[in-house]
Amino acid sequence: ARALASRADVFLPDQFSNPANPEIHRRTTGPELWAALDGRIDVFVAGVGTGGTVTGVGEFLKERNPGCRVVAVEPRSSPVLSGGRPGPHKIQGIGAGFVPAVLNRELLDEVIAVEDEDAIGMARLLARREGVLAGMSCGAAVWAALKIGARSESRGARIATILPDSGERYVSTPFFAP
Repeated sequence: ARALASRADVFLPDQFSNPANPEIHRRTTGPELWAALDGRIDVFVAGVGTGGTVTGVGEFLKERNPGCRVVAVEPRSSPVLSGGRPGPHKIQGIGAGFVPAVLNRELLDEVIAVEDEDAIGMARLLARREGVLAGMSCGAAVWAALKIGARSESRGARIATILPDSGERYVSTPFFAP
């Protein structure tokens, strides 16, 4: 792919190392989230795939509220952000098995590792109880956000997360089997 990218008629997005990735979230997603919650965000939780969302949104939020905590979510069986080894997991969209170049690790206040079954179970619960057809990375992010919300120090905190994928592509898979 890199060899082809030198051609004028080829574009290589390279999301894991392209600075445009976090920049677009800094300029759009972050301000949108800030406006939607009237600037009252105490904790931002996001799964880490390319690292662009958590970096861009997290930087935007911390510029406006330095006390805002930024929490990354990764698969427990591939905890590279926590210093562990990469491994296979079922949470599509996060846990690439390496630390993405665009990820600003200094921004992270915490990393939460989520079991595959917890992410899948939460995505199923979102569909069943809330009518939100969310994918597994959404399930992981919501599971982590709820764990943070259950802590005594989080009482009254405004916790925001991003649901980056749809469960639509999983409807005909065992993911949504009864």
